[in-house]
Parts: sequence; structure tokens; C-alpha cells
Amino acid sequence: MKTLKSVALALAAALMAMAQAAHAGAVDTYYERAVMVAADNHCHLFSPDLASALAAATAQAHGAALRSGADDTVLDQTLGRAQSKAGVVPCNSPDVATAANRVRSAFDGYSKLQSMNYPGATAAWTAQRAAPVRTMVWKLSQPTRFGPDSAVLGLAGRDGPSVLLAVASFTDGAQPYTARLVVRDRNDAPGPFLNGMQSNPGAVLPLAQRMPPRIATTAFLPSARTGVDTMLLPAGQKAGVAFWFPRSASAALASLDPREAVAIDFVFAGSGGDVVRTAYFEVGDFAAGRAFLAANQR
Repeated sequence: MKTLKSVALALAAALMAMAQAAHAGAVDTYYERAVMVAADNHCHLFSPDLASALAAATAQAHGAALRSGADDTVLDQTLGRAQSKAGVVPCNSPDVATAANRVRSAFDGYSKLQSMNYPGATAAWTAQRAAPVRTMVWKLSQPTRFGPDSAVLGLAGRDGPSVLLAVASFTDGAQPYTARLVVRDRNDAPGPFLNGMQSNPGAVLPLAQRMPPRIATTAFLPSARTGVDTMLLPAGQKAGVAFWFPRSASAALASLDPREAVAIDFVFAGSGGDVVRTAYFEVGDFAAGRAFLAANQR
């Protein structure tokens, strides 16, 4: 009769094999999509709408591979292999034509979508391509609450390129004089700080616990502070303040692991010095949502 120990070891081995299979499958999907993105860059195979749909799906596959346990080094190597393969295959190759037709068939409907929802472990990004000409609206957004206050982080715009905004409403009417977008510094910390998740698989850690130590972060300051159009306010709020962040902040956010978090520090002047209220956001598939919007911004 099998002992409990042998059963436990067998179960652990089976779970490890399943995890490795999921990991390999996610990396393979990312590789296949990255090859076609590289082939399109080299051979101009797809329309702008279809190319943006493929880019969004590739970014989503990148996030899925990270969630499965792949690390950035493996995915960087995977991208390099994909680009190398696409670079040596002639554009008039039958294999390229066959693969391109498969992409057109798979992504034609996807490329026509006007909205997408990207769920995460605790929060979601909502993407919306259509936008009125005269009014700024959220094109990619994630709402959150912190204490009694509420905020939205995301990309907003009219009919052109979007900007990264943080909009917040404070129930006591307080007005922050500045804000900081705090993200992991990839130069000082190449990988995310997810020890809690790795030691307890399946656990849903609070976003604050997915932040790196402050010594391993970098902060982006806003380029402007303005009032808020009603279309951008958190749900149910009548007033708020908006902070506009530079394009480099959007790129930094898109480069992070989908499982980690970023913080917005809203800074208020207090009688004894600055007072900070912090809102946390899940990185999730921000990169995929950003790519999804790209067709409307060409």
C-alpha cells in the first residue's frame, strides 16, 4: 500500500509537471505571435487595424507567460528567436503567406472590436477605442478606492494619441498639490517582488504587498495638474483633480510584470509637513490594452 508520503510526492510531481506544461504552452504562444509581429514589421503583411490586434494579443500572451512562471530573461530570449526567424524567411515564402492568412482569419474579427476588458487578479483594465472629438474620455482605465477616496489611472484622450492620467476625488475636499507615480525600477530590480505569491501559490495578495521596497522604485512626477472633465471622474463623484504624466511613465508601466502593482502618492501640504495618501493599481494587461488602442492612434 502506498504511504501518505509517496502519495504526496506523486501529487507534487504531477502538479509540477502540469505547471511546466502550462509554462511551456504560454511561452510557445508568445513565440508564435512574436514571430508574426516581426514578420509584419519586415514584410508589411497586415493592415494597421490587424497589426494592432496582433500586437495586443502578443502583449497579452507575454503577460500570460509571465503569470505562468516564465521570467523576463526567457521571454527576451524568446523574442530574439522570433525576430531572428522572421528575419531570415523570404517575404514571398509560401510559409509566410500561409501563416499570414491564418493570422488574418484568427484576428479579423478581433481587429474590429471597439472595446475590451482585461481582467486581473484583483482589478481590470477597460479599453475603449471610440472617442468623441471634443471631449476627453478614458480609453484605457482602472478604478480603485483607497480609504474613503477614489481614483482612476489610465490613458485618456479625444481622437488622437492618449496621455497617462491619474484622476482622484477626495471625500473631505482636500486638494493634493502634486502626485507621484511609483513603479519598480527595472535597472535596480530586474524582477518583480512576488515572494508572497510564489511561496503561497493561488493566494491573492493585496496590491500594496506586490510593490517592491521603496529603495527599488522610481517615481514619475506629473507634467501638469488640472481640473477634471466630468467624463473622467471616478464613478459617483462630482469633483476631482487630474495629474498628467509623461509618455515615459506610460512606457515604464507597460514594461512591468502583470502580477505586480504600482502606486500613486497624492501629496498634500500639512501643518507639520507633507501628508501622503496612496492608491494602488494592478499592472495587469496594461501593455495589451495600450497596444489595442494603437490602431486609432496611427
